[in-house]
Amino acid sequence: MTEPPTTSRRRPVPPVAVLGAAAAAQHLLSRKHRHIGAARGLAGGALALAAGGFIAGSVREFRRAQTTVNPVAPDKATSLVTGGPHQRSRNPMYVGMAGLLLAHAVTRGNWVAGLPVLGFVAVIDRVQIPAEEAAMAELFGHDYAEYAARAPRWLSF
Repeated sequence: MTEPPTTSRRRPVPPVAVLGAAAAAQHLLSRKHRHIGAARGLAGGALALAAGGFIAGSVREFRRAQTTVNPVAPDKATSLVTGGPHQRSRNPMYVGMAGLLLAHAVTRGNWVAGLPVLGFVAVIDRVQIPAEEAAMAELFGHDYAEYAARAPRWLSF
């Protein structure tokens, strides 16, 4: 008799595909082209820079630890990454992706373009992150539990 698959063995949709779908939805929901004012452009640009910095900082920490960045194979991780932006979030790449979507919505100046941001966060929070957390708990046990107790799932300041 075989054992049922664990949460960490599920193959969720790649987060970049979820990001792409959300960006496409933003485009479709806010197709009306508006002039990008200086304030919206500056605010969107600042958000995009911060979001991109979060993603780049996270990738840099993964590379330093010489562990996988592949979100659909979290059970292949060889190190628990807790430095850099991972001190503020257990999922800084997803925070950064949501930030890029938010920056796009701000720049578009259309509140409807913000709806896919909520969809992205919901899918990642309910499908992707639980699989990753289960894999990290399985792989790193007490160390992961301590880390999860001090770093929030999404973001802290």
